[in-house]
Amino acid sequence: MTSNTENIPMPKSNRALFLEQMKRTFRSNKLTGVGAAIFLLVVLAAIFAPLLSTHDHIDQNILYRLEGPSDQFLMGTDAYGRDIYSRLLHGARISLIIGGVAIISAMIIGTAIGIIAGYYGGRTDDVIMQFNDILLSFPTLILGLIVVAMLGPSMQNMIIAISLTSIPGFTRIARAPTIVIRERDFIEACRALGYRDWRIMVYHILPNVLSDVMVMASLWLATAIRTEASLSFIGLGVKPPEATWGGMIREGFENILDNPWLSIFPGLAILLVVFSLNLLGDGLRDAIDPKTRED
Repeated sequence: MTSNTENIPMPKSNRALFLEQMKRTFRSNKLTGVGAAIFLLVVLAAIFAPLLSTHDHIDQNILYRLEGPSDQFLMGTDAYGRDIYSRLLHGARISLIIGGVAIISAMIIGTAIGIIAGYYGGRTDDVIMQFNDILLSFPTLILGLIVVAMLGPSMQNMIIAISLTSIPGFTRIARAPTIVIRERDFIEACRALGYRDWRIMVYHILPNVLSDVMVMASLWLATAIRTEASLSFIGLGVKPPEATWGGMIREGFENILDNPWLSIFPGLAILLVVFSLNLLGDGLRDAIDPKTRED
């Protein structure tokens, strides 16, 4: 056996094709670039929220309660005299942290489970997918509501709840291509050379399914942010006085007719982020679609 046994013949990685197609997608589809730009601005606004804020987002001043948008308060104030604009910026941090950590956790766990199920097949695959189907039978919001209600409202529990609702989807996305890849010649060569299963799955299968998983992660991040806002709206989110977009909508619901800005601005923020992620996700999906790839 020569020293070249480590260099197993493999087909060209999908990563180079994916990056090349992404460049084409951004050039041909301007909406994908718009979505990426909007989401990047939201992320930067969340990161620099303390610098961009005009007031303390928690500080209450009853003298300025329910003030309309003005030079002093760009988006008005709530029933406690807190600045809506400053709370909106800090609420972006909560939404992005919860959504991002939840989706990354679900992506890692779900992808690992999906690759294991697809690689081993047989009884292992049957057991994993049957349990997966049980989780998929629950609507995302209902399952998240059950988990948070059991564990209690907090940032950590919301991350757990949203992760649990997202894992089954990533499992399915990773399993399908794994079933195809495990029969490829380069995988058979790995087995013939005595490579361990974990090494084959990590170094040779994972890179070939990662692009599909990343695309779905961008789309499901929008769902995670929407789920977080929904749970916060019904009082199962991060505890007050910390600002969350869903909590801000709920707080302004009682004054929606007289002071509509209380709910309109956080509602528009959720709409903007979800819209931008959907545009970005569509572009990423086009980049991995074989029908859109040039030879």
